[in-house]
Amino acid sequence: WYQRRVRASSGINAEYGQAVVSTQSTGARCQELFNTHYTGGKQIEADIRGAVYLTVRQDGTDETYRKLMDLFNKTDLHEERERVQRILGTGPNAALRSETLEFAMSESVRSNDTPFVIHGVANAGPEGRDQTWAFIKNKFPVFLERYSGGFLFTRLVQVTSNFTTMDHYKDIEKFFAENKAPSAERAVKQSLESIKLRAAWLERDGESVAQWFTEQGL
Repeated sequence: WYQRRVRASSGINAEYGQAVVSTQSTGARCQELFNTHYTGGKQIEADIRGAVYLTVRQDGTDETYRKLMDLFNKTDLHEERERVQRILGTGPNAALRSETLEFAMSESVRSNDTPFVIHGVANAGPEGRDQTWAFIKNKFPVFLERYSGGFLFTRLVQVTSNFTTMDHYKDIEKFFAENKAPSAERAVKQSLESIKLRAAWLERDGESVAQWFTEQGL
């Protein structure tokens, strides 16, 4: 959706009848929009700004990360800060994801926003999920004290729901058996059930789905 919205709003259009515009051309246009925005030129429209930030963040470079952090630090608008902080951890660079997790716990981020910044890292694919889960386990006493009994604690626990292997299932089950969190019991059960279903689906259909993607050249 966001690629279509960016194309429509920024003049990137497919030829008549063309179903797909390449991701590469969208990425290049987003980079152009972002560079102009960052250097004080034409500002990106608010309704596509988050999508542009997300797209350029996928280049994984330290330079883009620092520019986004600079935008975060220079604005007093919470809406803009929220845009930036939620996508900082979504890139492919593990070191920058780790930096984002630490940033989430800093005084620069409002306590109520911390779980959503952490979720951004978890959304960076399997490696990001593993990194986030390790971080949550390490900081669990802090999270328990800060958020226990509220929605935000449940939000953190929900990071585990997108795992897909029984090894993760066993790890999460064991962790919460040893680290009680009564307010999150329901969320833990839901996450474990979700993991079990995903693992069963992959065991049943994983090979055929992988073959289909290979046949499509994806």
